[in-house]
Amino acid sequence: MNTLIRLIALPLVMASGWAPALSLDEHPKAHQFIQQMAKTHGFEVAYLTEVLNDARIKQNILKAIQRPAEAKPWYQYRKIFLTERRIDDGVKFWQRHREILDQVQQSYGVSPEIVVAILGVETLYGARTGSFRVLDALSTLAFGYPKRADFFRSELEQFLLLSREEDLDPRVPEGSYAGAMGWPQFMPSSYRHYAADFDGDGKRDIWNNPGDVIASVANYFSRHGWKKGQPIASRLPESATPFADKTLKAKYTLGELQANGLSSLPKEHEPSLKVNVISLEGENSPENWLGFENFYVITRYNHSPLYAMAVYQLSKEIKRRMDKMAAE
Repeated sequence: MNTLIRLIALPLVMASGWAPALSLDEHPKAHQFIQQMAKTHGFEVAYLTEVLNDARIKQNILKAIQRPAEAKPWYQYRKIFLTERRIDDGVKFWQRHREILDQVQQSYGVSPEIVVAILGVETLYGARTGSFRVLDALSTLAFGYPKRADFFRSELEQFLLLSREEDLDPRVPEGSYAGAMGWPQFMPSSYRHYAADFDGDGKRDIWNNPGDVIASVANYFSRHGWKKGQPIASRLPESATPFADKTLKAKYTLGELQANGLSSLPKEHEPSLKVNVISLEGENSPENWLGFENFYVITRYNHSPLYAMAVYQLSKEIKRRMDKMAAE
């Protein structure tokens, strides 16, 4: 069995750079967690205690979780991801891994530009995968962030299970402040359910193996209902604002929206296609879009219309650049 974490006490009065170890005495839920893991999954109590006693409660993690980029308005959020560097590096990534991307598209039906754009938004194509130990991130949030403690305790459970399954020392992997890992920034539950072993070497390596990374992202999309060859989004005029819905799921048909008075709908799509109307905060006026079912699938990766729109627009720019180069 792998060695697990020692979770950290939560005093929020910490000097910069110092992080206390998790105290099982001060955090009864950590002690309960160990007992439950032993009972449910057969872990040894001594092992789990050793692992959790190695974890650190980090103030900068607690600060970061409270200021996500998705809190920004769309016109500011877009500028983070639609940059020349991210487009150019996306083109280079596609060129470098073209054969894998083509094979993955054949297997999963997900277009290369979407996979590439996800990796561009998440980690700048593997360049920024996070510098927090996953153990510290999940322990801090599982036992020191009551607002979402249940979710992160569940992810800590999943992390320990995948560490055992993948023969990882849980004290070693690094990721984001929220515990997301590797190039695609999978949370532990997503890793266990959707990570793919592209080359058949018995490992699902989302930190170093481009094939596993690309196949894992495509598998995630495929398993969440990606529809090959169908549209993602289409721009609408400002007059569509009253039709906007805060829910993400595509729940109307184009025909229904048209029957209810929404004009300027794209004529090239079947009236039976499911859509939703999304209104984003532009700099001077609302920016309205039709979100098709594939747009909703992107939001399953990150439950934010801003995120999904950034991925979509980045994918379009990368594809446009690739097509231009191919035509020259």
